[in-house]
Formats: sequence, C-alpha cells, structure tokens
Amino acid sequence: MELLKKVESAIRNEQLAEAGDRIVVAVSGGPDSMALLHVLFLLSGPMRLELVAAHVNHGFRPEESEREADTVAAYAAKLGVPCEIGRYDLPAFIADTGMNPQAAAREKRYSFLFETAVRHGASKIALAHNADDQAETLLMRILRGTGPSGLTGIPMRRTEKKVELIRPLLRIYKSEIERHCAGYGIPVCRDSSNDQRKYFRNAVRLDVIPYLREYNDKLPESLNRLADMMQAEDDWMEAEARKRFAELVEVGRSSERIECSLGATRFATLHVALQRRLIKLILNYVFLDADLSDYARIEAVRSVIVREQGEAISLDLHDRLKLIREYDTVRFVQAWQPPEPYEYFMENPDGLLLLPEAGTELESRLIEAEESSAVPPWGEPNGHLEACFDYDLLHFPLTVRSRQPGDRMEPLGLKGTKKVKDMFIDKKVPPAARGRVPLVLDAAGRIIWIPGVRRSTHATVSETTTRVLVMKVRSV
Repeated sequence: MELLKKVESAIRNEQLAEAGDRIVVAVSGGPDSMALLHVLFLLSGPMRLELVAAHVNHGFRPEESEREADTVAAYAAKLGVPCEIGRYDLPAFIADTGMNPQAAAREKRYSFLFETAVRHGASKIALAHNADDQAETLLMRILRGTGPSGLTGIPMRRTEKKVELIRPLLRIYKSEIERHCAGYGIPVCRDSSNDQRKYFRNAVRLDVIPYLREYNDKLPESLNRLADMMQAEDDWMEAEARKRFAELVEVGRSSERIECSLGATRFATLHVALQRRLIKLILNYVFLDADLSDYARIEAVRSVIVREQGEAISLDLHDRLKLIREYDTVRFVQAWQPPEPYEYFMENPDGLLLLPEAGTELESRLIEAEESSAVPPWGEPNGHLEACFDYDLLHFPLTVRSRQPGDRMEPLGLKGTKKVKDMFIDKKVPPAARGRVPLVLDAAGRIIWIPGVRRSTHATVSETTTRVLVMKVRSV
C-alpha cells in the first residue's frame, strides 16, 4: 500500500486531479504504466475519478506488440476500466516522413492520447514517467548541452491542447514500482527494445548511470533533487523576465510583420541572466516558426544590445527575422513571407493525407450511417477540426489546397456565398497563417470545408443519409 499512499499524496499535494475528473491513462503494458493504472483504479472510488485506459500498438515488434495490446486490454477489462487501442504502421509512416523511430512513435502516441481524451471528454492524461526517467532525462540533457530551463527535467504537470498531462509517479523510483506489481500480481510486459544500446536513453540507463554511481551511489536522487530546485528557480526567473518584457518591450503588429522594440540603455541595467531570458522571450514572441533560443544566437543578440552606441547595426537572425539597432533603439522585425501554394487530391474516401505546408494531416474514413453518431447537429457551422458529410452527395476526387484569390464558399447557416478572405478575418486567422489553412473541395469545385473555420451547406448529414464520410484534421 506504500505506493498507493505516495501517489495519493502526490495527487493531493500537487493538485493533479480533483473529484469528478475523467482521466485517460496511457498504458504501454510495462511495469510503470500497469502500476499507474492499478493505483489510479484503487483511488478512483474514494477520489471519485473516471478512468479510460489508452494503449498504442506502434507495429514495430508485431508479436510483442500484439501481446502487449492484449495484456493491457485484458487487465483493463479485469478492473472494469474502458480501454482504447490505437494501431499504427509506424515503419510505413517513418518511410514516408523520414522521422526517426522514437520521434515518430512519440508523435503518434501523443496524437492518439489527445484524440482519446477529446473523444471521452477527459480533462487529463496520466503518464507513467518515474523518478528514474527523470534522472535519465536530466543526464541526457547535460550530456547534449542544456541551459537552466533544461535542468528542470520532466514537469509534474503541463497543459497542452487544453488537456493537462499529469505524472503521478514522477517522484517514485522504478524499484518500488516493480515491488508493487509483484505484490499485487499485476501482469507486465517487457519491451525488448529497451535493451538496445543504439538508443541514447537506453545507453544512459544501462551504461552511463551505473558507471557514474560508482562515484555517487545516490546519483538518481541527486539528479531528481537538482530538477526540483531548478524548477522552482526557473519559475521565478521566468516570472521576472515576463515582468521586464511588460515594462521594457513595445510590441507592434501590422498585416505584414510583427515588431518588438526596446531601449538598449535600460536593457543594459538588467542582470545578465535576465538579459538572456528577456531575449529568449522576445524571440519566441516575434518568431514562432522555429526555435531561435540557442545560446550562441542569444549571446550574439545580447552583445549587439549592450555594446556602446555607434553606427547602426543590423543582424540577420533568420531569413525572415532581423535585429536592427539604431542609436538607443533595438528592434526585432519579422517580415512575413507568403507560404508556397499547395494542392493535393484524395481519390478514395478512406485514407490519410499529409499536408506538410499546413503542418497537419487529414484523415478520412467512410462508415455506414447506423455506425455513426454523425446525425444532426453534426455539420453545424462551428468549423471544428472534425466534420461529417453525406458521402453520396459528394463528387470525388476531393481536392485539398491552399486558398486562391476570389475563393468563395456557401457557409452552413448563411444564405448565399461569402468570400473566404472575409471568413478568415471574421475568425481572426492571422494574415501570415491564411496561406497555410487547407480548403477541402469536391470534384464540382465546391468548397465543402475549411477546417477550424467553417463548413459549407453541401452534403450535410440528414436522417436519410446512408453513408457518412468522416474527416478529421490533426497537427503533426
């Protein structure tokens, strides 16, 4: 019961969950996640929590993967917890995208977890990272090179896509989790790929940490303590930097660019640590398309700002971001560059279409109407990232493309047509993002859907619909 008490204490002290919360529990089948599912199940009654187990079969190790999926499903059924299984052909996805295996697996895993949370109306996703994972992460970052923020390690909680990710086991070590599984007879699976040293994390766990423990047998504890201390200090430093941003930085926007400006003299009075933090905040604010907050770039910017006044200085920070110093005024200027137009075709109703220009993927599937909940009010003009259509009222192939001059649409709920440009303005889509938003058209040239903006009057689902085309857009 010791693990149960520690998890309950973590949930209450860190406010990870409250009565009535519905939580998706990520369960791989390994000891950590199976123990997490078991402990949260034991706490679900007294804490009034609702649970949904979610497992992803990546397709890397066919026999092992199926065994893991079966083990998770069977154990969830034993506990009476609903279970969702996501199956992906990751080797094929990697071949198409060129992503490395671990990044691809993480991408699909988190995508499925967020989809499951939305489908079940869950406000939280519970992940099974433990204190040994924290130590490994910190050491990996140190070896690769990191700054103060990197030393904060894995957070106990963070919010992404309006869902909170929580880690109730983060201060509990693997050995205690293993004892819990053995004591309760919890079935677990062992991932054979965890023994492959070609993966950096595995090499750190199997070789580097055991070697370093010869010099400090409490190394994992020391690293976890460092992460705790750095998290508190990082929070304080970030708050201080945001105060200085509000005090010192002027922000300007136009249809063509974003600009931040500040006075060099006042900036130079700040402590060097705050100077670096403030530069990082400005770069993140003015340029979202790439992470420009590496040490060398921040130092180059800082040296331009704090140097004595002289001739005007211009520094290219990116192909679309420039630093300009004129006397005491320093400006960070982002010029917006219209994205290249794109166009793709969907010949079949079932499939997955990658849209790299939009940073999204479009999934479509054809289902029978009786299998679907896609009856009115599906298709209302709310422009969410999922929409349903009466398949027999559409003309294939579908076209997915960027906007073109003069595009018009017949929005559901309005009479007549409306310019797509005006719809973007109404929805407050930034000018720089409009060229990336996908438009879905049928073979008749009708715009049937603009994900996140609006859907059209065409092919709405009704009581007479027999086949439904379900379309969903996800970020990648």
